[in-house]
Amino acid sequence: MSEMDNKVQAYKNEISELESTLPEVVQAYHAFTGACFADGALDAKTKQLIALGIGLFANNEVCTLYHVNEARHKGAGDAEIMEAVAVAAAIGGGHALSQGVMRVQQALNGASLS
Repeated sequence: MSEMDNKVQAYKNEISELESTLPEVVQAYHAFTGACFADGALDAKTKQLIALGIGLFANNEVCTLYHVNEARHKGAGDAEIMEAVAVAAAIGGGHALSQGVMRVQQALNGASLS
């Protein structure tokens, strides 16, 4: 088993442990995420690529590893996965830039940070 598989499996094991304590919560979470990731207006592959980008932006290692694997299972190729990485990088950079040009400039100019 790869390091990626080990980390994802460890997460799944911990979810199972939580389910023994809070079964309704875990079952509701699985039902919710199952519905969210099912084919709809967006296909399941696209949803996995979106989740990958969000996982990267949130710096969530297990989420990132999990959604790379799921995207592959839904038919995403390496180029599509790496393009999702690039989009996440653009969003991350855009986030920092937008904060820099708005909040930081306001602070530098002595404006309120409301």
